[in-house]
Amino acid sequence: MTPPRVFTGGPLDTNAFLVEAPGGRILFDAPQGADAAFAKESIALLVLTHGHFDHVADAAAIQKRHQCPVWGHALTAPMVTDREFFRRWGFQLEIEPVPLDALIEEGDSEWLGAAVRIFHVPGHCPGSLCTYFPGGGFLIGGDVLFAGGIGRWDLPGGNYEQLVTGIHSKLFLLPESTTVLPGHGPETTIGSEKSSNPFLQ
Repeated sequence: MTPPRVFTGGPLDTNAFLVEAPGGRILFDAPQGADAAFAKESIALLVLTHGHFDHVADAAAIQKRHQCPVWGHALTAPMVTDREFFRRWGFQLEIEPVPLDALIEEGDSEWLGAAVRIFHVPGHCPGSLCTYFPGGGFLIGGDVLFAGGIGRWDLPGGNYEQLVTGIHSKLFLLPESTTVLPGHGPETTIGSEKSSNPFLQ
């Protein structure tokens, strides 16, 4: 598989990744600006790594433009279907609701002809998903694991111990050469984070 293409947008510089699967293009996350950035692409599937507003801002627009299904974890569903969800958290913002067409569960699967291994790693957000493509040697990590950092755990539904335990018990079992493509910032590798990430030593 070829490495995914990245778009970075929105006020928090959120990354979206476009993966070329045998059966079509899979877009991971939909930050503000992603709809325009990928308007000329043919997107067959939109996958949400989690439900935080900076990752789902353009989800409804992308779904409408490409008539593609939107997938995510069950715990992401209320965050993207309720227009007032983030206001109840105290944030003065709202998103255009988008329904989830399928709920993703942890385990091995095949998406559009590509073998994937899905990990549910909560702690930053209850429904956080990481998707490993063994054929490409890369992990779409969302806001779980960063270069030299981990996802925030001080937001509603966050839990530090849960996050760190999930990274150690799931992601760190992947090959050390695995490229990690995070929701913010530059890419890294599993090996690099195992050896030097200050939150995970």
